[in-house]
Amino acid sequence: MIIAQSTDTQAIVRAYITLVKPRIIMMLLFTALGGLFMASGGVPDLLKTIIVLVGGTLASAGANAINQSMDRDIDEAMKRTASRPVVVGLIPSHHAIIFGIVVNVIAFFLMAGLLNVLSAALTIGATLFYVLVYTKALKRTTTQNIVIGGAAGALPPLIGWTAVTGSIGLPAIYLFAIVFFWTPPHFWALALMLKDDYARAKVPMLPVVAGIFETKKTILLYTILMLALTTMFYATDAVGLVYLALSAAAGIAFIYYAWRLMRTPEIEGAKPLYLYSLLYLAILFTAIIADSLVRI
Repeated sequence: MIIAQSTDTQAIVRAYITLVKPRIIMMLLFTALGGLFMASGGVPDLLKTIIVLVGGTLASAGANAINQSMDRDIDEAMKRTASRPVVVGLIPSHHAIIFGIVVNVIAFFLMAGLLNVLSAALTIGATLFYVLVYTKALKRTTTQNIVIGGAAGALPPLIGWTAVTGSIGLPAIYLFAIVFFWTPPHFWALALMLKDDYARAKVPMLPVVAGIFETKKTILLYTILMLALTTMFYATDAVGLVYLALSAAAGIAFIYYAWRLMRTPEIEGAKPLYLYSLLYLAILFTAIIADSLVRI
C-alpha cells in the first residue's frame, strides 16, 4: 500500500512538472537574466536575481497550467499534445486552473514585497495577457495569434530590467521588441511542422490559413526586421561591440536558415530553422550578458 501511494505521488509530481513546461520556463528566465545584467551594468544583485527567477518561475508555471486547462480540447485533437496531463486526466482541469492562480498570486506578492510593484505588475500582466488575450481571444480566431500573443513571452527581459531600475527605459523596450519579433519566425517554423495537427484542431495558424509559401515569406520578413532591430540596438549605447559582433553573426545565420527554408520544397527546412531559432535566442542573450560584463 505504501509503495503504491509513493508511486501515485511520483506520477502526480511528474504530471505537474510536465504541466508547467520547464523548458519554456528556462528560456524565459534566461531572457530575464539578460535584462538583469544589462540594467546592472554587470553582475546583478544576488537577492534580486533570485527573486526574479523564483517569481518568474512561479508565474510562468501558472500561466502554462491555466493555458493547458483552457486548451484541453485543442491539445486532445493534436498528436503532439494528446498525452498532456490535463488531457489524459492525470490532473483535473480545475486543479490546473487553481494551481495556476495560486502560484501567480504568490509570485505577485513576492515580487511586490521584495522588489517593486512595477516588476510584480509586469509579471502578473504577462500571465493575464497570455491567458486572456492569446489563449482565450486570439489563438482560435486569427492568424496573428502568435504575433500579438508573443508580447507575453517578450516581457521577462523587461521585468529583469525593472527589477533593478524600478522603471522602464529605452534599452528595456529594445529587449522586449527583440523577443517580440523573434517569436513569430520561431513559432511559425514549428507551426509548419505541425500544420496538419493545427488544421485537425481547427486552430488558424498561419500555415493552415495562408499556406506554406506565404508562411515562409513572412518568416523571412520578420527575420530581416529582427536583424535590423538587433543592429539598431547598438546605436542606443546600451550595448557595445561584443553584443554587436555576436548578434550580427547570429542574425545573419538566422536569415540564412530562413532563406534556405524559402528555397526548399514544402517544409524541409522548417525543423533546422526552428532548432536554430532556439540557439539564436540563447546566443543573443549570452551576448547581452557578456557585453554587460566586458564592455568594449
